[in-house]
Amino acid sequence: MKLADSHCHLIYKGLGEQQPEVLARARDAGVVAMLNISTRENEWNQVIAVAEREADVWASVGIHPHEADTHPHVDTAKLVERARHPRVVGIGESGLDYYYDHSDRDRQRASFRAHLAAARETQLPIIVHTRDAEEDTAEILREEMGKGAFPGVIHCFTASRAFGEIALELGFYISISGIVTFKNARDLQETAAALPLDRLLIETDAPFLAPVPHRGKTGEPAFVADTCRFLAQLRGEDPEALAEATRVNFHTLFSKTTA
Repeated sequence: MKLADSHCHLIYKGLGEQQPEVLARARDAGVVAMLNISTRENEWNQVIAVAEREADVWASVGIHPHEADTHPHVDTAKLVERARHPRVVGIGESGLDYYYDHSDRDRQRASFRAHLAAARETQLPIIVHTRDAEEDTAEILREEMGKGAFPGVIHCFTASRAFGEIALELGFYISISGIVTFKNARDLQETAAALPLDRLLIETDAPFLAPVPHRGKTGEPAFVADTCRFLAQLRGEDPEALAEATRVNFHTLFSKTTA
């Protein structure tokens, strides 16, 4: 299998200390593309440095909704400027998280809109985090899309099927994480089984959310192969074919990876 891990955090604790070994295990598992995601401004240089060093790793620049309160200075212009780097292929992750509410909701919404404007200006995909905020996320995406189209992905999808349909209508891709392998993820499994193949991505969100049979361990990009096999069985598809389709989708969405 040749796989793409569309969302991981290679500099985070659990992966950063053993990055060469983590990357080697990923490659041994068939992972040929990884997107190293940033969540704070002070991570941008680090994630870009990994992408400069490793030919199969790319970077994003963004502010996670948890960090919105501490990053009021990160506006559209700053995101656009950093996104000019040849190894930066996406904007985010950004979005809304009303589950933890680590940042003020108005501040989250303002930050999200700044990221969406950057995606519109650069035409780089927005990487959307949404948790317990479907209604506001959908409303903002529709409003901002009305100002001019931009590509994007709903990362680590756990939302309702109705929200998934809205995302697909807006032209978004949907990325499935190891959560789909969990026993209590029946609703997600039903949604994932029905998603159109040409809009599907797979991710690990490593070092988080290790899939079965690795639950309780530190997640890493190699585990995207386990999620792929589970998802293929769920959908009645060949794992090799699903791996190839999601890899092609990754490069289609993050088109700067093929430059």
